[in-house]
Amino acid sequence: MANIWEWTATQIAAEVRARRISAVEVTQAHLDRLDAVNPAINAVVQEFPEEALEAARQVDAALDRGDDLGPLCGVPVTIKVNVDQKGQATTNGLRLLADNVATQDSPVVSNIRKAGGIIIGRTNTPAFSLRWFTNNKLHGQTLNPRNQLVTPGGSSGGAAAAVAAGICTIGHGTDIAGSIRYPAYACGLYGLRPTTGRVPAYNSSAPDRFIGAQFMAVSGPITRSIDDLEVAFNAMSMPDPRDPWYVPEPLGAADFRKNVALALAPDGLIVSDDVTTALHDAATRLRHAGWSVEEVACPPMRRAAAINACLWMAEMQFGTADTVTSENDPDAQFVFEQMSQDVGKIGFKTLMQALQARAGLVREWQVFLSKYPILLCPISGELPFDQQLDVQSEESFKRVFEAQLTQRALPAIGMPGLAVPTGESKGCPVGVQLIGPRFREDILLAAGRDIEAANNPVGVSNPA
Repeated sequence: MANIWEWTATQIAAEVRARRISAVEVTQAHLDRLDAVNPAINAVVQEFPEEALEAARQVDAALDRGDDLGPLCGVPVTIKVNVDQKGQATTNGLRLLADNVATQDSPVVSNIRKAGGIIIGRTNTPAFSLRWFTNNKLHGQTLNPRNQLVTPGGSSGGAAAAVAAGICTIGHGTDIAGSIRYPAYACGLYGLRPTTGRVPAYNSSAPDRFIGAQFMAVSGPITRSIDDLEVAFNAMSMPDPRDPWYVPEPLGAADFRKNVALALAPDGLIVSDDVTTALHDAATRLRHAGWSVEEVACPPMRRAAAINACLWMAEMQFGTADTVTSENDPDAQFVFEQMSQDVGKIGFKTLMQALQARAGLVREWQVFLSKYPILLCPISGELPFDQQLDVQSEESFKRVFEAQLTQRALPAIGMPGLAVPTGESKGCPVGVQLIGPRFREDILLAAGRDIEAANNPVGVSNPA
């Protein structure tokens, strides 16, 4: 029989709810796994085992009383260190925020607790959650348990590494330019970037963010199965009045046509043979499951990515540039400088024009996705990158930045995206991205489940 820390979230919840195992036993097994493997990968950077065990005892006591617990009953979850968890520091990978202790839970943390989830630790992120690599001067570097020579992704690299190593079954992540989808890709996992407004967000430990981040940054789950992804997404997306952007849209509201648009090289993206093979493989699996797959050109990705960069860097130039200097993290400084060079100085006119252009672009994408409810495309143009490649030179940064085109584009239009693993190539995980209409995560999950059905199950890795 598999170790408890190899079980899925849905299996754990069913076993705990049926009282065949206690939430305390499950939590202790994952805490033991954390102790055994985390020193080798540095995925979890804030630990509180007694608090986790007490939460598990409360779940067991509630079951003893006959209380109806939520879908994450006894399921071990980790939280990224850039969202508030009461009593823990919301560091965002910064030494400047090492003592920024939250006084209340963010909505996504509250929802996880309400659903019966057990938070067993908080996971690493690069400084400012700015990179597709996970390293900072406060918490150190996170390694990929699938292959320690390549990045675990970023900025939710700690979350993905923790899930892949069996420390937790669900990793909370955030995504403003691929920070859920890319770590899932790099660690061979499933990762869902929900529609903007689907998962409520609010950090009381910091001022509200500016307009770009308000409608581009989202929280979502990283898991080892589609079933786990769905149950985590449903739990995370429960209402919370603290988020003015929250949309109480029902899940899976209507039928849909099983039409898939296949974009092998969207907007001229250069795609490696390994990634192209994965896309054809996924397309074949979908055809076998009854989907119609047509190779077509998708709406503009580069314009969407340019809008993303404008809105994101406007926020950083206006509100964060001095903090980048004060933090004095060489990696973050280099990336910030490269991104600033790419977009230039963002003035009022540029910002307003970007917001205006966004409306037309969203319209174009909505029309396209009304015909093709699924766009199958790369997550990255390349296999997962070698560790720290982006800061080795200006040329290496440009290579990474270009390969991540689809990740950068999607947040600007607010559509949901799903990372689906398809296997390995050259010792690295590889997978594909599914993009769907706003608030139709159910279509993404249906297509992802059909691709998953032809896969071997995603297992747990034992870090060297």
